Amino acid sequence: MKEIEFNRIYNENCVNTMASMQPESVDMVLTSPPYDDLRNYNGYNLPLEKIIKGLYRVLKKGGVVIWVVGDKTEKGSETGTSFKQALCFKENGFSIHDTMIYYKNNPMPTTGNRYHQHFEYMFVFSKGAPKTFNPITEPTKYNGLANMKNRGKEGTLNYKKVERTKEKKVGNVFFYSIGGGISTKDKIAYKHPAIFPEKLACDQIKTWSNKGDLVYDPFIGSGTTAKVAHLLNRKWIGSEISLEYTEIANERLKKYIKKNLFTQ
Repeated sequence: MKEIEFNRIYNENCVNTMASMQPESVDMVLTSPPYDDLRNYNGYNLPLEKIIKGLYRVLKKGGVVIWVVGDKTEKGSETGTSFKQALCFKENGFSIHDTMIYYKNNPMPTTGNRYHQHFEYMFVFSKGAPKTFNPITEPTKYNGLANMKNRGKEGTLNYKKVERTKEKKVGNVFFYSIGGGISTKDKIAYKHPAIFPEKLACDQIKTWSNKGDLVYDPFIGSGTTAKVAHLLNRKWIGSEISLEYTEIANERLKKYIKKNLFTQ
């Protein structure tokens, strides 16, 4: 068994990387797996249950997995892949802590008798109750006392006075603009067919981890999770089965991280 080093990309199946990692060593996972053959991931097959069991083993108690996933439409129906994967996580010990939405402000237009597809799911799977939560907040519109409504089981409305704070948590729908020069300024990243915005990675890593924590991405692709985790002073580990994508990520990260990142 090889010794896993921090701040490295391992060019291999993530199942193999996790087998070499210490149990309960990871604070947070952020990833977007290849799903429904929506992009060419060089023929990679997703052994979902093995991956989930590996994630459960390496994640600390109270750690979370942020799993960004969507569905394609096939033979007139959406596949439901996102829901199947969420239930598989639950069947293997995880809690579905939250179902967040990654909303794309400027998606590619689509044809047919459906509205434009604007979103993907960002599931928060937790190993027990999350140990870290640093919520993004926004100013409240009003200060002072307010009536809080609560509907009882019998259908009646109960009111009680509560003190409004100056700030409140944002909602669980996150809005991002995407595309060339927007998702990232790193031109090389667009050689990968499916990247998520750096702002998405920043928001989630800040929320669910602290400085010095270890963040893992089992499908690190163009290296977005690694770059953002590094800039936010987190340790990180990445797996990527495609040599081509590993080389893209390695080249992208060179100007941010002054060390050898690539391990085959």
